[in-house]
Amino acid sequence: MHKTTTSSKKMRLSKLLLIFGLAILLAAEGYFGYQLHQLSEQQEEIKEDYANINNISSGLFSVEQWRDKVSAIAARQIRDFTLSPKQKKDLQKEVEQVIIALIDKAEAKINKPKKTIDGKIRKFLVKTFVNTDDFRKQAPSFAKKIIAKVYNPTNKRQLSKMVMSKFDALERAEYLDSAVAATKAATEKIYKKHGASSNEELNNKLNSSLSQIRTSTYNYSFAMLACIAIVLSLWWILRKRVDLHAPLFIMSLMFAFILLFIGLTASMIEVDARIKALDFVLLGEHVVFENQVLFFQSKSILDVVSVLIGQPAIDAVLVGVLILIFSILFPIMKLSATGIHLRSKKNIARNRIIRYFAFQSGKWSMADVIVIAILMVYIGLNGLLDSQLKSLNIKSDDLNVMTTNNTALQPGFIIFISFVLYGLILSTILKFISPHESH
Repeated sequence: MHKTTTSSKKMRLSKLLLIFGLAILLAAEGYFGYQLHQLSEQQEEIKEDYANINNISSGLFSVEQWRDKVSAIAARQIRDFTLSPKQKKDLQKEVEQVIIALIDKAEAKINKPKKTIDGKIRKFLVKTFVNTDDFRKQAPSFAKKIIAKVYNPTNKRQLSKMVMSKFDALERAEYLDSAVAATKAATEKIYKKHGASSNEELNNKLNSSLSQIRTSTYNYSFAMLACIAIVLSLWWILRKRVDLHAPLFIMSLMFAFILLFIGLTASMIEVDARIKALDFVLLGEHVVFENQVLFFQSKSILDVVSVLIGQPAIDAVLVGVLILIFSILFPIMKLSATGIHLRSKKNIARNRIIRYFAFQSGKWSMADVIVIAILMVYIGLNGLLDSQLKSLNIKSDDLNVMTTNNTALQPGFIIFISFVLYGLILSTILKFISPHESH
């Protein structure tokens, strides 16, 4: 009797220690999952801001960007404008010819027959006191003075101001366009949000943040998988301790629920197509546009379901509902049914619905299908984007275009596929430990 009591106490203590240890591990997995979920949302938000700021419509297709780049080139060209001795000589000849042409035109106009007395008097005075041949002889000196005036630093500065005033007028005209004004306001809002004052500063900050987030998300993902590995190791270690199987299984289900939640809410796939660099020569200077985002989307399974259900087309809504039922609700029902089956009395455990979800719903659950579908979409889409973007690559003396495909699977995919595999293992374990099933 004493031995039985002692043995019972040891078994109870073992269960308490097991539950306590797994509770700590579960809390750790929950913390890792929460951090991964938060970082996933933060990463998506930062990348959305990055894509909006560097979108091709705000860069390569932006009048403002072209104005800034062209005005800077024009200002430098005017400020540093110089001519070689040969160019000066050629230009002087051109100016001479223009002056002579003007003299010839003026002379022809004067020599034109006049009908009025006033016109005849003016023609007489010009013919008497003005010698056009003398003006023609002085054309070289006139041309030289004109070129000297153009090269005068004061005149060059005035010319530069005149050109820049035209660009300033273009900038003021832009604000009359409501779309441009809205884009400007959105850009300023993103600048303020991240404490930046220019695209370059903002991009440096965002890239630095994304690098840190990427490292952290993968660390938390692997930490979650390490927790699952420990749980599965305990099943092997305690495979002969039948008294501990029930609490171990219930705790294992809690780990599965956390995996499922994070797998459904964290980003699974990210589509990112960009023009990495576009470089061409304008007025002898390089004009460069970098990291022009052509397309960006980052979605979790719940995001996809939400988007599909929100579509006006009935077929899209139907697909969204099917994914919701078979890839989200069925796994939740299956996990819940396995726990109820194991811990309930025989009449409840043998209930058709409970047994169906516990043992037979796997063939209707599409969680594993979703994993394969996302993987195939990634492979197909990645290949398609690579081939399409490569066709945009151009390399010549005057124009260089480099594209890049940053499409990638995200940690959410790793967690979801881990849930699918972990769920299959738990289903197999249940068949062996269930007291209500014949082995």
